[in-house]
Amino acid sequence: MITVALVGDVMLGRGVNDALRILRPEQPWGDVLPQLVSADLRIVNLECALTDHERPWTRTPKVFHFRADPSAVEVLRGARVDCCSLANNHTLDFEERGLLDTLEHLKAAGIRCAGAGLDREEAARPALLTARSDRPSRVAMLAFTDNEPPFAAGSDRPGTNYLPVSLEPEVLHRVEATVTAAREAGAETIVFSNHWGPNMVQRPSALFRRFARAVMDRGADVYYGHSAHVFQGVEIYRGKPILYDTGDFIDDYAVDSRLRNDRSFLFRISLEGSEFRRLELFPVTLTYARAQLAKGSEREAILDRMERLSGEMGTAFVRREGRLVFEHS
Repeated sequence: MITVALVGDVMLGRGVNDALRILRPEQPWGDVLPQLVSADLRIVNLECALTDHERPWTRTPKVFHFRADPSAVEVLRGARVDCCSLANNHTLDFEERGLLDTLEHLKAAGIRCAGAGLDREEAARPALLTARSDRPSRVAMLAFTDNEPPFAAGSDRPGTNYLPVSLEPEVLHRVEATVTAAREAGAETIVFSNHWGPNMVQRPSALFRRFARAVMDRGADVYYGHSAHVFQGVEIYRGKPILYDTGDFIDDYAVDSRLRNDRSFLFRISLEGSEFRRLELFPVTLTYARAQLAKGSEREAILDRMERLSGEMGTAFVRREGRLVFEHS
């Protein structure tokens, strides 16, 4: 049995970058840290560039540009993050140079990544991770995004692993080919990461639900979605978990008083080989540059919303010691 901990968007730039000058690297994770480090693997979506390069992307219109000092990689090391998705709409906020620096700093820190690279081939390459437990297991993370098409890698251009959300045969063939290649490389478990869709949406569209199911039908074991800034419901599809959106996790964002993007979860999945066994959701509240386990009425409100959204998809959790648990028999 292995456990994989997943969280949504980790944005270490802007105000978080300023706060890191006085915080210890482990402090942004708050009291969620023990739950993270107790997992066998930890995966996040890194939503900023790690670079000293200060010239932002201007080739196409863009409102927000997120950059963290290279030393911010210590925050990831502080939580023992094993792998980052770089397939998102902020990886090239500081041009190709920012991406290349990010790749270099992650590699130097011993942190794997997927979803961006020096060219299209490298951007599409999965990250192969080894989970050390009773029996070592290989996990592949594949990372895609439908955000920011101008950031897409080319045959000789650094960028992201761009994939539109579509049921067109060529799109699904590309998904299947990538999953198959990861299996052939020795992966027992396939985590399909996707930074997709619009911001501040509580429910995935019908197309997104059909697409996620099609991805699972083509061999993925865990669907790991992010981008909306708020968590969405969980669907258990043919015995496998679809996390439509894992929300935010570390940031300096303004809080929407209705949608409450300052509420989220740590998602911890237990697997035997590629067989899904358990999903645990630890409710979290997000303050400026920091995550904390939710308590009291705040915790209950977060659990209520996730139960409601997941119930709409036929998923029934049980509450256990302040968290939501789904056991797959």
